[in-house]
This record gives sequence, C-alpha cells and structure tokens, in this order.
Amino acid sequence: MQYLHTMVRITDVDASLDFYCNKLGLVQVRRVDNEKGRFSLIFLAAPGDAAIAQTTHSPLVELTHNWDPEPYGGGRNFGHLAYAVDDIYVLCKKLHDGGVTINRPPRDGKMAFVRSPDNISIELLQKGDALAPAEPWKSMPNTGVW
Repeated sequence: MQYLHTMVRITDVDASLDFYCNKLGLVQVRRVDNEKGRFSLIFLAAPGDAAIAQTTHSPLVELTHNWDPEPYGGGRNFGHLAYAVDDIYVLCKKLHDGGVTINRPPRDGKMAFVRSPDNISIELLQKGDALAPAEPWKSMPNTGVW
C-alpha cells in the first residue's frame, strides 16, 4: 500500500492557488481539466517533494474544482492537512502579511493552524525542536476555529 494524495474540494481556483502556492508555498506538479466531466484536478506538492512527484508517487494534495457550483459545508469535519516547515515564524508572517488569518498562532514555537479559502484547516509544524516563544505570536489569541 502507498499513500497517494488527499483531495479537497475548492470553489475558486485562483483564490485556492494563491493560498496554496503563493502564500503557503506548495508547487503545482500536474493539472487535469476534464471538459466532459466538467471538473479540474490540480495536484500540489511540498517544494521538497515536487521533483520526485514528477517521476513517482509522493504525497500530494489534489484540489478538485467542479465547474458547476455546489455548496460544500463542514470543512472542519474533513480534519486537516499538515506540513512540517523550516521556520514556522517566517511562514506565519508571510501568511499573515498576505491577508491569511492565523487561527491558532505558533505561541509555542511548534504548531500553528490556518484555513484555506474553502475553510480547510492547515496545520503547520516546526521541523525539529520548537523555536523559542516570540512576539507577536506568543501573546496572539486564537481567531475563529481551527
């Protein structure tokens, strides 16, 4: 058995690619637009996995966009995606500066949560040991749910 990908449904391709690629830092490795089925599949990888995703299976996120609008409720019951990051403070600042709400700030220097434009929870975990608690994160309250 081999893990292939996690699929999340999206409603706005541009907003989702801006969040996942431009802000979170994932890389698009493949895209399928199916006119007959009226959907698009966009496969994303973490930067360290992108090269191997071209030649073999590595863990991917599959963004599924159905061209005919339909409501998607209960994003929280999906659970969350999780990524290990080199510097949680640097990434959270980039996300915050890009207009992304930090739902659970990295007060402990180890873990944070944000949400995608479609309300999917994203967990960010500091690689290795936790960073020393630092402002503005250590005194920032939670916002919304994560």
